[in-house]
Amino acid sequence: MDISSNDSIASALPHCRATNTSQSSNVNSMHSLLESAAEQFILNKDFETVFETCDGALQDLANIEQEDERSEEIKSGFCILGIQALAELNEWCRALPWVLQQYEFQEKIPAKIMQMCILLYSKVGEAVVMLDVANVWLHCVVNSRASGFAAVMELYLLHILIPLGHLEEARELIQGRVGSCTLTMEQRQTALDIVDEKELQNNLALNPSSCSSTSLITTKPQGAILHKLGAIIKYLYKKLLGPLSDSFRLHKVFLVAVLLYMLFIRMDPALPSSFLWISKLHKLFGQLWTALFGPYYHATKK
Repeated sequence: MDISSNDSIASALPHCRATNTSQSSNVNSMHSLLESAAEQFILNKDFETVFETCDGALQDLANIEQEDERSEEIKSGFCILGIQALAELNEWCRALPWVLQQYEFQEKIPAKIMQMCILLYSKVGEAVVMLDVANVWLHCVVNSRASGFAAVMELYLLHILIPLGHLEEARELIQGRVGSCTLTMEQRQTALDIVDEKELQNNLALNPSSCSSTSLITTKPQGAILHKLGAIIKYLYKKLLGPLSDSFRLHKVFLVAVLLYMLFIRMDPALPSSFLWISKLHKLFGQLWTALFGPYYHATKK
């Protein structure tokens, strides 16, 4: 059926009721109407008319006693198209109540529609709306046999539980019956790693001081190196203050250069653990300078 105007879509539904008497012909008419509504949505972008068409078609489908697989697919198609129309109209808050009106119970919502609702409400920043609905749906044993069950669980974890900070519930879902029956061992471990990473991020955001403690932990090896360096400097200090001879003076100057290199190039002065050693080394080099060049300075001054 080719539709070229909004009025033709609106009049298509009563026309189907008047001209088709059997249940099979009703289903065929609804399928044609669904295609026309989808075309209207894409080409004309008359979202209000599209939603009204979907809503009216779903009411007619409810009056059809026969509920075969084909009619259920058409019903899901009208719901999906209606949700998209409500999203385009910025009336997304009506989406979930409207879907529940069609299926009565949360557990009966098809997996595709559940996925779409999770994505919609998480995108608009209202993920909490789907918290209980998706939880009830996932714990329904009948739904565990649905083809899109695993996708619903994944979206529920990534877009609902983890962003909302319900990390313990996420772990229970992964490690419980739902996760064990749906995910492989590797997938469960990956999901738990994501939850642990999110928990670490939350802890760092709530306790900025933990960042400094983490940095102190990572600087322990640097502190050990500085300790060894201090012992070496003390040894060299004793050697440099020994008898001054012309043949050994050049080696002493070279050692001082090495120490300066270790202090200012190999050692990070920005580390808190470096401050104490920098202060001590500053005094030490002052004494070294006096010991090495003091006599010559006083001799030339006289």
